[in-house]
Amino acid sequence: MSDPITPFKLERYFAMYEFNTRYLLSPSDCESIPLHALLAMADGECQILWDELNLGYTESQGHPLLRSEIAKLYQSVSTDEVIVLVPEEGILIAFQTLLKPGDHVVAIFPAYQSLHEIARSIGCRVTPWRVQLRDGRWFLDIEELEKSITPQTRLLVINFPHNPTGFHPTLAEWQRVVDLARAYNLYVFSDEMYRYLEYSEDARLPSLVDVYPKAIVLGGLSKAFALPGLRIGWLVTHDRQVYQDWAIYKDYTTICNSAPSEILGLIALRARERIVKRNLQIVQNNLTAAAQFFDEFKTMFEWIPPVAGSVAFPRLALEMPVEEFCRQMLEKAQVMIVPDSMFDYSGNHFRVGLGRKNFAEALGALTKVLGSR
Repeated sequence: MSDPITPFKLERYFAMYEFNTRYLLSPSDCESIPLHALLAMADGECQILWDELNLGYTESQGHPLLRSEIAKLYQSVSTDEVIVLVPEEGILIAFQTLLKPGDHVVAIFPAYQSLHEIARSIGCRVTPWRVQLRDGRWFLDIEELEKSITPQTRLLVINFPHNPTGFHPTLAEWQRVVDLARAYNLYVFSDEMYRYLEYSEDARLPSLVDVYPKAIVLGGLSKAFALPGLRIGWLVTHDRQVYQDWAIYKDYTTICNSAPSEILGLIALRARERIVKRNLQIVQNNLTAAAQFFDEFKTMFEWIPPVAGSVAFPRLALEMPVEEFCRQMLEKAQVMIVPDSMFDYSGNHFRVGLGRKNFAEALGALTKVLGSR
């Protein structure tokens, strides 16, 4: 029997403060691209598609040109193995079509709440695979993962680069995870929303769908491509039955995608190298600012540098609950900070978002308050 779904803590927190607070220190996306700037990147074909766009229904699986461009992000994916949808919708559809009550799921933790809560609400038993802090760095214990797998385990849920810690495994570590999934014949849901935000191309892992036949991969334009307002994401799989199940379920959710968003998404993907380079530069600048800030206030915080992605998960070292610290900074500095409790985590951590251009300005607002303590 399925259980009622619980409130999405992180999303409710953003709903309260995102649009009425001066500074946001914790968003996970990169600085959004203005419409005029995106349209300036259009090639000739995309410009015609935009100028002549008919605002009718679209193909339920997604515009063929958009799906073709998405397929190019992978080594082994064809256009008819891509379905375009809203990223959050993709998590819902994938889990609802793959899982049933009584199944066992192992999910990376902490994580975006959907990655474990939807399975729990279906009636699955969910075992967290915890990202742990040791010697000033985040890591995953792969032996713990293997011990968590049971005969009822149907799905493993992973997310690299990881939100909220900024952890990213080495290729050797990641390969051990793939080998375990293969040995136990598991489906693996790989949330790759932050892929392309690795700090060097050498650190980028292959997409799971290119190396594992039972992979289900989530991608989208919200994070690395700085276009969350388009609400464009995708699922890819080589499993034809799984794909058909998604298409059937999507008829009960969005049915099809926004016509303008699809063309704008196509423009973005064709200009992806330019967009990703721009976003990585913002993240790198903010990593430098973060290191300076946390060094200045090293008695108050433990800075744990991320390995990849647009977020980090430092720890408040004061004798104060992090929720109270976040409340005070909201009140005194007009800075919204997400405490670790929004991820059901307890360690006095908070999430820092490294993708926005006013990051240093937000740190400056904190400095004025913290410097007077």
